[in-house]
This record gives sequence, C-alpha cells and structure tokens, in this order.
Amino acid sequence: MAVRRPAPGDLEPIETASRDEVRALQLQRLRWTLQHAYDNVPHYRRAFDAKGVHPSDLKQLSDLSRFPFTVKKDLRDNYPFGMFAVPREQVARIHASSGTTGKPTVVGYTQRDIDTWADLVARSIRAAGGRRGDMVHVAYGYGLFTGGLGAHYGAERAGCTVIPMSGGQTEKQVQLIRDFQPRIIMVTPSYMQVINEEFVRQGLDPRESSLEIGIFGAEPWTEAMRREIETRSGIDAVDIYGLSEVMGPGVASECIESKDGPVIWEDHFYPEIIDPDTGEVLPDGQEGELVFTSLSKEALPMIRYRTRDLTRLLPPTSRAFRRMGKIVGRSDDMLIIRGVNVFPTQIEEIVLQSDRLSAQYQLVVTRDGNLDEMAVRCELLPGVPESDRPELQGWLQHRIKTLVGISCQVDVLVPESIERTLVGKARRVIDQRPR
Repeated sequence: MAVRRPAPGDLEPIETASRDEVRALQLQRLRWTLQHAYDNVPHYRRAFDAKGVHPSDLKQLSDLSRFPFTVKKDLRDNYPFGMFAVPREQVARIHASSGTTGKPTVVGYTQRDIDTWADLVARSIRAAGGRRGDMVHVAYGYGLFTGGLGAHYGAERAGCTVIPMSGGQTEKQVQLIRDFQPRIIMVTPSYMQVINEEFVRQGLDPRESSLEIGIFGAEPWTEAMRREIETRSGIDAVDIYGLSEVMGPGVASECIESKDGPVIWEDHFYPEIIDPDTGEVLPDGQEGELVFTSLSKEALPMIRYRTRDLTRLLPPTSRAFRRMGKIVGRSDDMLIIRGVNVFPTQIEEIVLQSDRLSAQYQLVVTRDGNLDEMAVRCELLPGVPESDRPELQGWLQHRIKTLVGISCQVDVLVPESIERTLVGKARRVIDQRPR
C-alpha cells in the first residue's frame, strides 16, 4: 500500500506548532469557554458555584482539575435545550443520540460550530491521506446520528466529491464502489468487513476495487481488525474518533504515515485522563477514563465531559498534538451493537411499557460472522395467555428498532423462564461472543 505523505502545504500551521504555542492557545480558549459556559448555561453556573470555583480561577491549564465534571445525565436532566449557551434561534443544527432514560442526548451547533466541525473532519481526511478531488464514499448513517453528516460536510470542506450512500443496502454499496470508483470510504470497521464479504459473494476480489483508504470510526476496533481489513481490502485503514456530546467524528484522527493512535485536535479539545473511580487526573501514558473540554464550541460548550472511554494519552509524533491509545473498553455498562450504543436500561424501559410483560429480561450478545448481534429475552406476566407472545414479540422488536435504533431478535418466554439472582446484581447481559 502506497502511503501518500503530507507535503508542507497540506498542513495548517497549528499542526506543526511547538508545544508551548499549543498550550498558550489552549489556555486562551479555555478561559473563554469557562466564562462562556458560566455566563450562559445555568447548569454550569450552579455546578461551578457548588464547587467553589469561578472561571477567573483558571491561571494555568492544570487548574482545570478544580472544575466539576459533566456527565451524560446532566444533558438528560436539562433536556432538550437547557445546556445550550446561545438562544435556540442561533442554533443552526441539532443532532441527538439515544440514552438510558429513553430521551435522546441533544446536541446543538451554531453555524460557526458547523464550520469548525467541517474543518476538523477535513483535517482528519487530509491526515488519513485524502486530498482535494478524491471521491469519498460515506457509508455512515445519516440523520440525528452525527456520523453521516459529519463525514459528509468534512469531505466537502476538504474539496472531495461525496457519495452520500449511508448504511445498509450492502449489494448496492458494492455496486456504487465498482461504478463510481471512490478512493476513500468512511464507515464503521465492522460494516467494512460486511462489504468485503459482499464483494466475495459476488465473485469479486475487494483488493481490486478503487478504494485505497478507509476511515473507520463509531465503534472500538483492534489492531487485529485493522490488519484483517487492510489485508483483505488492500487499503490503508485509519481510526477516526468522536462523540456527539463533544462534537461528532473528527475530535481525533490517525495520520496515515504513522497509524499510531488518533491525534487529538488539541487546538479545539483539551483532553484529560482520570481515574474513573476517584476522578483524579492521571499523568500522560497512564490508562484511565478520557475526559474532554471543548475550547471553541459556541452552542454546547462541554466542561470536563466524562466520555467513559478507557484509554491513555501519548506524546506527539506526526503532528504537534498528543495522541490517544486505542479504546480498551468503557467504564460503564454500555454495549455497542453494529455501531449503535445500547444500554440494558433502555431495553428495560421499553419492556416495562407493556402491562403484559414482567420486569425480568436479559440481553444475549453473540457474533454472526463479523457483526455483533443482540437478542432480547423477556417474560409474560403470570396469567397472560401464551397466545399473546407473537404479538408482543413483534411489538417489542418494533419499539427497540424505533427507540434504540437496532434490529434484534426478541423471545417472549413463559413466566419464570429467566434466572433470578438472589444476591448481588441481576445478570442482564449474557455475552456469548468469542474472546
């Protein structure tokens, strides 16, 4: 695989700045962000006051550790627009992700935020080896999910030609790749494996396609998966990282010339690693929970947002910014099924919407080929006729697809079919995937 290394003109000045220059810019933008949040978001004013800190207390970057964390629950408690720092009329776009309470986590962007997002995804595409004029096949989902539109606007900003395919319709994905001849694909790594399988099913060699670069995100993936995809596809596979609460895809991205972990775009996001139990800030290189503070967001500033992703900060290599290691897991109970975040309590809430189902349920996670699958097992309440089971299974499948965003098998069992845990936590998740 030929690696197209960046020419000097391909990089923005900040990408080759000194660490002192990066830190000076971070301090300036961090002071603005703290004041902006304190002045315009009642939640932050209350949280800062309760912690006994004021934006003026930030004298150096390390002082950020004195400020309170933000967690997903804060966004849900202020649903839908209570965390916005600008009037709703100044919000140019809204995205949302599903959450444990059934309410989505709502994020907003001013037009300047949208421009910054596009700039950073464009920077990520350039870091991956993409250049003006390249054709980009976008197979992330479009809609409230940030993946599709984030990739789309960034690719356009990079001067690329965009194929807005979205997810699904795998046979058509292969057809368009064959017909349109894109150089780059942006997709989840697991779905890239499915696309490769479709090539083979059609009697085609995926290594002979036009694709040279795959920009993969929205779910954790290993170095072993990178090797498998690169060998099978004949492409360079690079990792892009993001989450909707912080921005979306493009918070960090790997460089094709090094492939040594996503580079955090530190001129717009300040990273910390903390002990997930104590909240103590850990030194670079030590594994813990990743925390982000936005440095330039207008509509939805994020102060010390706990991502629940477990990783470590690494020194700069290909760019002036620090890198993050591969995500090794999460500090909570979230499942990721086909790129969709799934919490057991989401399923619980849906099950409990029916007056014919008990509160007992289990999620059985398996792997079918290269994709994870989830089945839901639940029970009839005593006295409910067994003839109701097919209707309830269909209803529950539809509700999960509508509210959570995944298709899954549902088994409605007779009463007392699911094991009870008499001591400790109920066993809600049965993970049958190979280790």
